[in-house]
Amino acid sequence: MRRFLRWAGAALLPGVLLAIVYVAVQIQRRPPLEPYRALTLPEAAPAPGELRVRFAGVSTLLFDDGETAWMTDGFFSRPGLKQTFTSRIAPDAQVIERELQRLHVGKLAAVVPVHSHYDHALDAPVVAQRSGALLVGSASTLNIGRGLGLRESQMREVRPGDTLRLGKFTITFIESRHSPTPLNDGVTRETIDAPLTPPARATDWRTGSVWSLLVEHEGRRLLVQGSSGFVPGALAGRRADVVFLGVGTLGKKSDAYRASYWNEVVKSVGARRVIPVHWDDFWLPLSEPLQAMPLLFDDFGVSMTDLSRRAAQDGVELRLPPTFLPFAPFAPAAPAAP
Repeated sequence: MRRFLRWAGAALLPGVLLAIVYVAVQIQRRPPLEPYRALTLPEAAPAPGELRVRFAGVSTLLFDDGETAWMTDGFFSRPGLKQTFTSRIAPDAQVIERELQRLHVGKLAAVVPVHSHYDHALDAPVVAQRSGALLVGSASTLNIGRGLGLRESQMREVRPGDTLRLGKFTITFIESRHSPTPLNDGVTRETIDAPLTPPARATDWRTGSVWSLLVEHEGRRLLVQGSSGFVPGALAGRRADVVFLGVGTLGKKSDAYRASYWNEVVKSVGARRVIPVHWDDFWLPLSEPLQAMPLLFDDFGVSMTDLSRRAAQDGVELRLPPTFLPFAPFAPAAPAAP
């Protein structure tokens, strides 16, 4: 038996070493962003009554019409890869303050995580405390707020089909799903059932409800799809001019999955413009330029090639958001350079 075990170990060793080398290499390799720079929407100066959006990585989007400002996610701390996988994580108040100042955030009406994973909801209660915002989300999201001492009066639980009025904005909460991954099948809903007090393991920030956010402002509509999962038929009959399309892990999906995702989220709502989000490496700090997620986890190049092809076929404009700069989501843009 011992001889067999030694033989088996020797036989498996080369494969194990190859796997280690593969992981070490792929975790350092990233698709370049340069081929897509020309797709970046131009900066648009704030104008009273006109909607402007700022993008701060992952699915953090700041919506502001000069009267009312609100934010999805508000994720700024971005703990590093090693800490996330081997230790415990917590919001970094100094980083949050720095990035809110960079976004020129004073008072917010609401912060709305699109689901309760740490890369969306870790910082949301701190952002709410800092800005006076209402923390809005599922029961899981509210338990993140309770763990950080947020007052009950500063939180609002929502359920599928609920709407939230914020000034001239109306936000409708439509039930969605998380992108299927090796850690999450995209169907099973894992919830946070008690106040979550950091520091804690990254996996303690369980999914909770996943939202498609349909946002209406002055008769125009946009959709925030923060994760590349979907519920078939959930958006049927809805309309949106612009889709902020979560593409995290989309580059690792099958062509059939990508086709279904496009059809269910983009074609279903009749979108004329798609702006990919949730493509950046969120283990890198915002003090550095955004980079695509390492190839071990995703392939942004595959995602963009696929989206470009589908957009061209369906007459949809594909654009990228500038980082931290205000842009006009509905305004016609000059043709992208070839």
